[in-house]
Amino acid sequence: MKNALNILSGPLLALLFVLFVDLNPENPLVSRMAAVTIWVAVWWLFEVVDIGVSAFLPLILMPLCGIMDAKTVANQYIDHIIFLFMGGFLIAFALEKWHLHHRISLRILMTIGDNPAKILAGMMFTAYFISAWMSNTATTLMLYPAVLAVYTHVKSVSGKPSENIAVALLLGLAYAASIGGMATLVGTPTNMIFYGYFKNKFPDDTTLNFLSWCKYGVPVSMGMLVACYAILRIFYIKKADNIPFDKAYFSDAYKRLGEWSREQLIVSFFFVVTVILWFTRADIDLGATKLHGWGNWLSFTVFENGVALMKEGVAVKKAFVEESTVAIFIATLLFFIPAKTSTGEKTTLLTWEDAQKIPLNILLLFGAGFALGKGFEVSGLSEWIAGRLKFLEGESTLVLIMCICLAICIISEFASNVASIQLSLPILMAITTNMHIDPLVLMLPATLAASLGFMLPVATAPNTIVFSSGLIPVRKMLTAGFFLDIVGIVFITLIFIMS
Repeated sequence: MKNALNILSGPLLALLFVLFVDLNPENPLVSRMAAVTIWVAVWWLFEVVDIGVSAFLPLILMPLCGIMDAKTVANQYIDHIIFLFMGGFLIAFALEKWHLHHRISLRILMTIGDNPAKILAGMMFTAYFISAWMSNTATTLMLYPAVLAVYTHVKSVSGKPSENIAVALLLGLAYAASIGGMATLVGTPTNMIFYGYFKNKFPDDTTLNFLSWCKYGVPVSMGMLVACYAILRIFYIKKADNIPFDKAYFSDAYKRLGEWSREQLIVSFFFVVTVILWFTRADIDLGATKLHGWGNWLSFTVFENGVALMKEGVAVKKAFVEESTVAIFIATLLFFIPAKTSTGEKTTLLTWEDAQKIPLNILLLFGAGFALGKGFEVSGLSEWIAGRLKFLEGESTLVLIMCICLAICIISEFASNVASIQLSLPILMAITTNMHIDPLVLMLPATLAASLGFMLPVATAPNTIVFSSGLIPVRKMLTAGFFLDIVGIVFITLIFIMS
């Protein structure tokens, strides 16, 4: 009964809105689009059904409401950002399949991990680095058994229960995985959702790319990683519990992995190549000079209706290659390179069975978000919202950024961070349009703030995973998460005010 009411809540609220609210008497599409958004928002935020099912709603409702035809809506679900996400996942699957994440984590721990405080630092850096390239959920799941094993070892060495050490290590894993996703464009779906939305709105804008994202994402995330370590170290690893022990435990585990295999070396090579190509595709502005990205080498003349587009008598050229091209190209190569399993079975570095692990619901969610954004524009809802936000014109940028980060952080504590940013971007677009400011000034901080949400077990998948261990009291997650949320809001605001 309760589930049926939850399912009906979305359509009922949407229907009531259409029947009793008329946002613009001259344009009924404004109210219809708002109603569609309400239905989608309710199902997304309260996770009434799987987000993949909710993602079908724009495909159904927007044509039925006369907002956009079915073909136009469907086209929003096929965007190059979706393929960036897909390619990134495939490369991450290859890293996981050939156990490179184990080598990375153990190498770091065997280098610095000879007491609980150093283990916490090493484990957090490992989770941060891996999560910058893979999903935070996958990172947490991969490292979770290793962290529990380390805690068991520390407990046996110290001869004490050391529950606080378990809290520090597990929370450090979950938080570092979420923080790492903020560092790069491919680190978390929220970053790519924003990137796709921005590129759709400003297709000719070249200011936002993999490198320019890192200029903001890396300082914010590194600052938060250090702050997170300090919070967990102060709260949960007391001096009496920080007992040194022999780190041969990690070196022994590393030795059991054996020599680097041919497959691991090849996957490592292609991973490094991918990162280099992402960083160097666009021009790198060094102030006094500019390093031209390799994407310029693949610039082609733009044609419209079979005729070259001209500007001031010169043919217009455009670089057609994006980060998504790189990701899919490298991932495709991995399907052709021969490999052998540990049992000697012949295979390739990636197989189609590996590809089937790609989360289709997230890909659909991307498309649904792009469709809603287009619907806001076509229906006139963005313009209507902008007209109601004139009271913000007198506010300082600092106050705006901090308030937006706070609001999105609170939403992300209770709802999916992906859903919160999907629903926020069209509104933020309307605000920036109304105030005549650069959209990046509000959208980038909001996107980073969507990766916050450290207080509750349900806030993120990493939080839920480590909480399931039964070793973390809710109040301790609330305490550490509260301080980290505040630090995150302040860090994000200061970085963008100073830039």
